[in-house]
Amino acid sequence: MAAKVISIGTSLPEHVCSQEEVTEALISRLADSEKSRSVLSRIHASARVDQRHFVLPIADYKKIESFSESNALYVGHALKLAEEAIAKALQDANLQAKEVDHLFFTTVTGVGAPSLDALIISRMGFRSDVRRIPSFGLGCAAGAAGIARVADYLAGNPKGIALLVSVEICSLTIQWQDSSMANFVGTGLFGDGAAAVVMVGADHKFGGQSIKVIGSRSVLYPETEELIGWKIGTSGLSLMLEASVPDMIKDNFAKDVDYLLASENLTRESIDVWLAHPGGPKILTAFSEALELTEEHFSESWKVLSQTGNLSSAAVLHVFAAMYQQPKKTRGLLFALGPGVAAEIVLLEWS
Repeated sequence: MAAKVISIGTSLPEHVCSQEEVTEALISRLADSEKSRSVLSRIHASARVDQRHFVLPIADYKKIESFSESNALYVGHALKLAEEAIAKALQDANLQAKEVDHLFFTTVTGVGAPSLDALIISRMGFRSDVRRIPSFGLGCAAGAAGIARVADYLAGNPKGIALLVSVEICSLTIQWQDSSMANFVGTGLFGDGAAAVVMVGADHKFGGQSIKVIGSRSVLYPETEELIGWKIGTSGLSLMLEASVPDMIKDNFAKDVDYLLASENLTRESIDVWLAHPGGPKILTAFSEALELTEEHFSESWKVLSQTGNLSSAAVLHVFAAMYQQPKKTRGLLFALGPGVAAEIVLLEWS
């Protein structure tokens, strides 16, 4: 029997900027020559991002002078967004925080010890004996990985209630002294947001619509450590993003999708709904080409990218939330890539 997703809550910060406003605000400080300004403008314009949500007014980012300052801002704003997403998810599931048995928390854009999940527990009324797993470093793959790991936990606790919480404040990772292509791409793609997913074990008596987690696959591709990730230094988190990532997807990803589907006696033709991490236009296009699908198959992923940008681990959960309502007997595949390079693939069934 499978664990079930019973609700998803999402949240976005209040400050919204068009892509043109972001470019205009950043270009004078990030680009120090006419050539680099032209490159940054071109990268931002081709990102297929129309707008993004940020925790600060766009002009205030220029005032941040240290990693200590940006991380302190992260803690306050991440808590607010996470609490909003959790409250929505619990309300939709008709549950209270004290009923949750297990909390899987993930982020990659800020650090703290105790981790933010400990602060959330004390502020929102969770039980003191809730089992928690804070995760850092899975990056964009963590939303998909979290669903899979929570399902693993619930397989051994079939009456349990679990919560996956993802929060990312990507805007606070901006590196003003970095003129690399990766930083230019990152400033054109990433936004801020959070998501929370309520899941229950197979024996939990939930009467509403639910989505079963039928199976999952985790893959760590060898010799790809330098392709995606963050370099952490005195100025904070600097994005690593190599141009060869789309080729890696096209060369490797389909066989791992097919492996998971074959384990359930399914093929790609069995999948009705595709929930791809909206990592950027080249990433989504690579997924389409690898799986021999059209852009229309990933229409909701493209929409999330356009309206929020890449929210790292929370992005694929925003796609999931937008596609939560589906006809009965629908099968879906949810997936994302993150540092490693790691792929996380989750097979879902609406029931």
